[in-house]
Amino acid sequence: MSHDNVVTVLGATGTQGGAVARALLADGAFTVRAVTRDAASPKAQILAGLGAHVMEASLTDEGGLRRAFDGAYGAFLVTPYWEHRSPVRELAEVENLISAAQAAGLRHVIWSTLEDTREAIAAADDRMPFIGDGYRVPHFDVKGGAADALFAKSGLPTTYLLLSFFWDNLLTLARPQRDPDGTLALHLPLGDTAVAGIASDDIGQAVLRVLRRPSETIGATVPVAGEHLTGEQMAAALSTVLGEPVAYRPPSHDQFRGLGFPGADELGNMFQYYAEFSGSYRGLREREATRAFNPDPLSLTDFLAAHRAELEA
Repeated sequence: MSHDNVVTVLGATGTQGGAVARALLADGAFTVRAVTRDAASPKAQILAGLGAHVMEASLTDEGGLRRAFDGAYGAFLVTPYWEHRSPVRELAEVENLISAAQAAGLRHVIWSTLEDTREAIAAADDRMPFIGDGYRVPHFDVKGGAADALFAKSGLPTTYLLLSFFWDNLLTLARPQRDPDGTLALHLPLGDTAVAGIASDDIGQAVLRVLRRPSETIGATVPVAGEHLTGEQMAAALSTVLGEPVAYRPPSHDQFRGLGFPGADELGNMFQYYAEFSGSYRGLREREATRAFNPDPLSLTDFLAAHRAELEA
């Protein structure tokens, strides 16, 4: 049985999938199947209360994915790389997604992706280390390299949604810290380079517009970004919202890689890619292209103001 307005949303209780599910539910043109590993979780129950049909499935279970896709028109697909940080596992998850989507005959797949940074960084460039099996920034490179190629080879009607740095990170792993001198400071290794960023809620709005315009978006790469801001500008937005000065004190990329937490080396490489290969990163996210599907993105200041309680927690 086919339901022309049903869209299956993977990772529906996560940052990306949650934003997509909420945007589709608020719009009302599509019926949402919200897929999560725990249908009883508080976030899943909130989505159910908004009208989503919540289903349980795992990316390691192709049969469960087939059931989640069965009869649907389309799906939003995202993989949880940071839960395991394994390129091999991520590609296995992508293969399951593709096989299940093919079996269900989905007519529009939206794949959340990033670029392969190795296309911009020469193999002989020794400014940053390789990580794992020849990757520069694995969570970028796996998606933009092998995973994108698998979708292209599959023949699925796919839109490649090219994501940007999440402003949401400024509420969590990249939030300003109180330095020993008492100054509240933002410590991102970006130098003076502007970075393309996006509020997670705007991802949902972009996906809604992509689904409404399949003839334009199937087979295309759609970049999603809001503002292009420097570290100083991010600190200024934080200052405005918090009501006290926030300094911008960028560490070097080597210093960041040496912080020692899981994934610090990879994130250090990511920030170095942002800063030193901005022609690639920002070039793929030019404002005119991003405005086509995200015409009125949240400013960083407005986003932070909406989440001030989280900043102050």
